[in-house]
Amino acid sequence: MPCEGCMERGNASTGTTMEFLLLGFSELLHLRVLLFLIFLTVHLVTVAGNLMVFVAVVMEPSRPPMLFFLCQLSAIELCYTLVIVPKALLSLAVADGGTISFLGCAAQMHLFVALGGAECFLLAAMSYDRCVAICQPLRYAAVMSEGLCLRLALVCGLGAFALALGLTVAVFRLPFCQSRRINHFFCDVPAVLRLACTQGYTPELPLLAACLLLLLLPFLLILASYVCIAVALLRIASPVRRGKAFSTCIAHLAVTLLHYGCATSIYIRPKSSYSPARDKLVSLVYTNITPLMYPLIYSLRNKEIRGILRKMMRRKKSAQVN
Repeated sequence: MPCEGCMERGNASTGTTMEFLLLGFSELLHLRVLLFLIFLTVHLVTVAGNLMVFVAVVMEPSRPPMLFFLCQLSAIELCYTLVIVPKALLSLAVADGGTISFLGCAAQMHLFVALGGAECFLLAAMSYDRCVAICQPLRYAAVMSEGLCLRLALVCGLGAFALALGLTVAVFRLPFCQSRRINHFFCDVPAVLRLACTQGYTPELPLLAACLLLLLLPFLLILASYVCIAVALLRIASPVRRGKAFSTCIAHLAVTLLHYGCATSIYIRPKSSYSPARDKLVSLVYTNITPLMYPLIYSLRNKEIRGILRKMMRRKKSAQVN
């Protein structure tokens, strides 16, 4: 049964005049300045790191498939952090949090889910790339053609965009109670669902469907790829060759574990275990720390990226000398 005082979607003015209040970190007012400086520093370093990897790969004339996917991953992380962090910084700058319009909240949720879903699909595409490279090394260039990479990138983006749109529409068609205080620093799906004036688990069904398609499906594809990789590695007699082949997967495995570790702890759990404080803490890692770690992991583990960055530094030095 809807709660008393729900704001029905039939009200024509609701969508344009309704606002939500993002509480953000209003319970940590005494640490507001420190948190603002920390988040701003991490945000700037994250943007610089991902932008550097993106520009380095784009400027490279010959790009193997993994670098192509890495370039797309950096672009996703750039958009990802720009969708969430500036509003979070604004909420820290305002004593009582920050307001966000109905349409602004819906747009932020859609972009957040779409980018996160695109990253899940992209990680699945990258695992397939590693699978082909290890299981069929002689056919790698023929299988992972430029056309296939472009099609995979397009499917990752469009598929995630469509699924995120369906989830966002389903969430914002719900009637919301008079309390419009979102206990979060952005319009995350579980936090907004807490404001819905409905009983039972019906409002969570779209979120469950989105989790199955955006999280579970890519995870199963990644798992299948690594099962094939493990079988192929067991057939390699030389431990040195086996270790060298597996080392090409370490960066992808680290990024996948980071991404799925945070995502599953927020979205795949029963409604009764919802904790705003814990969700905000995990979301901080998810939206600030992991985008910062990705370029570091790939810069340290990928020799092609290291080589491109070294060439960029040499060009910069020669330009300064000239």
